[in-house]
Amino acid sequence: MRVAAALAQPKLRGVRVVVVGGGISGLAAALEARALRPDAEVVVLEASGRLGGKVARSEVGGIQVDEGADSMLTRVPDGLALATAAGLHDELVHPAAGQASVWSRGRLRDLPAGTLLGLPTDLAALARSELLSARGLARVPLDLVLPGSPVDEDVSVGDLVARRFGREVVDRLVDPLLGGVYAGRADLLSLRATLPQLVAAAGRHRSLLLAAREARAATPPTDGPLFASLPGGLGRLPEQLALVSGADVRLRTTVRALDRTPTGWRLTTGNAADPGRLDADAVVLAVPAGPAGRLLQGLAPAVDVDYASVAIVTLVLDGPTPGRGSGYLVPAVEGRTTKAVTFTSRKWAHLAGPRAVVRASVGRYGEAEDLQREDADLVATVLAELAQAVGPLPSLAASRVTRWGGGLPQYAVGHLDRVRRTREAVARHPGLAVAGAAYDGVGVPACARSGREAARAAVAQNGGHERRPA
Repeated sequence: MRVAAALAQPKLRGVRVVVVGGGISGLAAALEARALRPDAEVVVLEASGRLGGKVARSEVGGIQVDEGADSMLTRVPDGLALATAAGLHDELVHPAAGQASVWSRGRLRDLPAGTLLGLPTDLAALARSELLSARGLARVPLDLVLPGSPVDEDVSVGDLVARRFGREVVDRLVDPLLGGVYAGRADLLSLRATLPQLVAAAGRHRSLLLAAREARAATPPTDGPLFASLPGGLGRLPEQLALVSGADVRLRTTVRALDRTPTGWRLTTGNAADPGRLDADAVVLAVPAGPAGRLLQGLAPAVDVDYASVAIVTLVLDGPTPGRGSGYLVPAVEGRTTKAVTFTSRKWAHLAGPRAVVRASVGRYGEAEDLQREDADLVATVLAELAQAVGPLPSLAASRVTRWGGGLPQYAVGHLDRVRRTREAVARHPGLAVAGAAYDGVGVPACARSGREAARAAVAQNGGHERRPA
């Protein structure tokens, strides 16, 4: 009788942590969950056929290059820590060419030294760049004598900068730099979310120029270059992270529902005709705002975030790298299709060779028309605009257009309050956390930090359920 009763008991298992989403945030969460609970079963569910999210690489013209993010900031340590955890730290490489330019008023002009995401801190350097018109340049120092503009509530970056420095600084400096990071508009992006280091300084100064100087001076110095990547592409990182984490990675697995159970969580996968179910003690949702909102329905309000769609046009030219420096930015007011250009084979020494690699970004928030054009049309347009900026080009050997639909979240005014409300509601459900660029910043370091913190929250608050029916 006792034997029969024992056989009738459900098989028990240890703690299971499920991460929904196999981008950098999700992989960082899986790695952290493994570090926190070496005995746990860690499962990563990814809807697509590959890991990495916006970090991916492929071959163009026989050269391995990144399709999405091609580098990470070194000033924020989380990206370097992730590379170290993946066993890749000793392979990191840094840019060989750093000077960037801005296409403004008919030609390329050096990006002024001493800017803080486009906010000038050195008026002499701004004048030397000839980036602004004489009238636009004369408007900037008025900031020093204008009455103060307290930043008591969140405002858009463009609104504040236009009031203090004039419209030209927004259009020809701040907008292209913020656009390079977020593919967004300075007039719509939140000051507190995109330039948090400026907010406290702005409260201590009547002048935005003085506040920007203080914020820039307070930025922690780095011992070396500001950016890092990997030979063969930053896209090497995701697979290595998955390997080191020891996670059970399940590709092409869409999570359709998330439900609370008496003992933890249940995830429903697959389609309605043939659903799969997976029980978990802790769950990290590391997916964009839309999918996260559907899974959080009935549990917490989704964070309200719009996304910008972008395309990366990679060119391999049969000759030396054109132009100078690392590349250039293009303000929206110039009315061009190209948003930014990177001279990749000059920027990264490991890509130097007889053929040039050039990378162009297309697409801004609210501008989807260009992304609907055929690949060949986009390539031809980028080549024509590049030739206008730098002169005659070597012949085109190969090209690739990579489209990132809904690729970059837009941090509108009030973004941090919306994130706070979502996180407070999620925190009421032990064993559940959210992570990703929709909440904590774009780029590899920000996503790595977001994933790690989400794993800590979910695993630490899983209610202590040590054993579950399998």
